[in-house]
Amino acid sequence: MTLHDDSPRGHVRLSRTRAIEELGHLWIYAGYVEEVGGEPTAGDVVDVIGPNGRFYARGLYNPASKIRVRILTFDEEPITEQFWRERLAQAVRLRQRVVTGTNAYRLIYGEADRLPGLIVDRYDDVLVMQTLSSGMDRRKDLLTDLLCQESGATRVYARNDAKSRTLEGLPLERGFLRGDGATTVEVQERQVRFLVDFERGQKTGWFCDQRENRLAAAQLAVGADVLEVFAHTGAFGMHAALAGAKSVEGLDVSEDALALARSHAVLNKVDDRCRYRAADAFEEMRKLERAGRRYDLVLLDPPAFARSKQAVPRALAGYKDVNLLGIRLTKPEGFLVTSSCSHHVTEQEFWTGIRLAARDAKRQIRLLEQRGQARDHPILATMPETRYLKCFMLQVL
Repeated sequence: MTLHDDSPRGHVRLSRTRAIEELGHLWIYAGYVEEVGGEPTAGDVVDVIGPNGRFYARGLYNPASKIRVRILTFDEEPITEQFWRERLAQAVRLRQRVVTGTNAYRLIYGEADRLPGLIVDRYDDVLVMQTLSSGMDRRKDLLTDLLCQESGATRVYARNDAKSRTLEGLPLERGFLRGDGATTVEVQERQVRFLVDFERGQKTGWFCDQRENRLAAAQLAVGADVLEVFAHTGAFGMHAALAGAKSVEGLDVSEDALALARSHAVLNKVDDRCRYRAADAFEEMRKLERAGRRYDLVLLDPPAFARSKQAVPRALAGYKDVNLLGIRLTKPEGFLVTSSCSHHVTEQEFWTGIRLAARDAKRQIRLLEQRGQARDHPILATMPETRYLKCFMLQVL
């Protein structure tokens, strides 16, 4: 079997318990599998057969994963090099239409681009790739060649150190697949310049999903004293400063991240107005409240509080607490921009927590805009997992 020989190596028959409402979902869990025909191995293409014995879909198989099959297509079409090329080209075409003013964006968003288990972010001339399933990992050389051809990128770096790879039976690794050179690259979002360390930074080195929310939040920053909580490398604050904020105060627990935030302030010539310090966000916000500090704009961009359904109750308490503190630290008629990247926390649950926080703070709030992830992170209708980022822009009275 050669790399490009992707004819089906077996089949998976679904049990009758598969819920009708999940038709079109791209994951076949192990519990839905009634039998496996042939001798497919990890990464092989298999046909998925419905309970009625008819063809249902074609996808990538992994006997070691809870997600037994990741569906590529619901048509009986061959999985050839041309198939992969067209899927990648379709993703590239979308970004050419919806991404402007930046050279840092998500080029491939896994299931949302019907390429389950493949993540690719572009930073200038570099593509940073994550192959998070056995099927995509086995084809990473082919995908790398095709990505370079379709995107025009000259370097590709594998950032395969995500713990989720261990659930697929894959090793953790990172390094250049094509080209070499420095692993820090300068990118821009409109007029703001940033440094992306794609070797050591979180995820693939940058959070492209908040880009459009950063631009929207900056519109509220003119003449404002800004508090940026969970500042990380200062992306929200840089946009605020260049939009005309009077001052930006950034808090984060990571000194390494804050060192990069300070570098960004120097790079963008706003270091005279931006101050960063390492602190536990909850503790420091309580100290600021007791000290009587108040801000015109408070930015909250915490990490995911809920990484599983079991963690949701605790996460909701955390979101309520941090928004309560954020509201108390906002001046009357000031603004709060607050986010959640926890997929397991719904928009309604997040909004309810914010409303309860406002009630406990004895403050009225007005919702100005409800936002989500940037357009380079599209949401596939049949895959709710592809929708995760919530961002609420509020005025606090």
